[in-house]
Amino acid sequence: MAPLSPTVARWELTSRIRMYTAEHDLTGADVAKHLGFSPTYWSKIDKDRKVLSEDKLRRLLDLLDLSKEDREDLLRLRAAANGRGWWAQYSNLFGPEHQRLWGLEYGASEIISFESLLIPGLLQSEQYAKALIDQDDVFIPKKEVAKRVEARLLRQRRLTGDDPLRLNVIFSEAALFQQVGGPDVLRIQLEHLAALIRRHADTLDVRVMPFTARRGYLLGGAAFHVLEFDRPFLPPLGWHESAVVSGVIENPDQVRDLMVTFEAAQRSSLSQDDTLALIEETAAR
Repeated sequence: MAPLSPTVARWELTSRIRMYTAEHDLTGADVAKHLGFSPTYWSKIDKDRKVLSEDKLRRLLDLLDLSKEDREDLLRLRAAANGRGWWAQYSNLFGPEHQRLWGLEYGASEIISFESLLIPGLLQSEQYAKALIDQDDVFIPKKEVAKRVEARLLRQRRLTGDDPLRLNVIFSEAALFQQVGGPDVLRIQLEHLAALIRRHADTLDVRVMPFTARRGYLLGGAAFHVLEFDRPFLPPLGWHESAVVSGVIENPDQVRDLMVTFEAAQRSSLSQDDTLALIEETAAR
């Protein structure tokens, strides 16, 4: 099972409280009155902006008359939600949405990821990541580059361990030739990618969409991810990003559309074996 991220724990705690109160036909005003809150304060809890104190949660659990198992699970979630993930130390560099993504990513069991011109962040070598971040001097000060690279490498720890993340990736063949950082950096990146694929064959599925593909290229410069969780109360979430806009997608119809889009792109991509062969061939040039 994936580690219990504070971000995921908080999301599940809020979602389940909302579900249980709805099952008991309790309004936010009802709950706020029972707990001695103002409706405004309760709305912050209901919108996942605050976490209930343990004593207030126990009072709510009494009101909801939940089973012992559910009570213990929610109390465990509350304790985890008050923890600090590794991403908290970078709060001065990344906004709330990106910190939320790192927290969700850390607690996900599986991710599908589509990139066009770049190797995805979870698979980037240190040199490639630094070259990408360092060139973005319009938005990123030079003094922040090293810390941002450090954060990107910390994200990659989910690829290893006792229960590694299952990662399914598609990117365009163009990413194998786009000389981020120059030819030496690109070669190191491709060698790094090939080594990852061989080392994590059971959990890492990388596919290249070749230049000859006749479908799938309408995605253009899109980059998106769908994160899935091994907790029964949590649905998949999406993430999209462009140069100036990024954010979590919670709408289930939009998330489903992303998954269908990814499946269509996968049908236009090379097999795993052919992808690895192309990566190694390109690195050797």
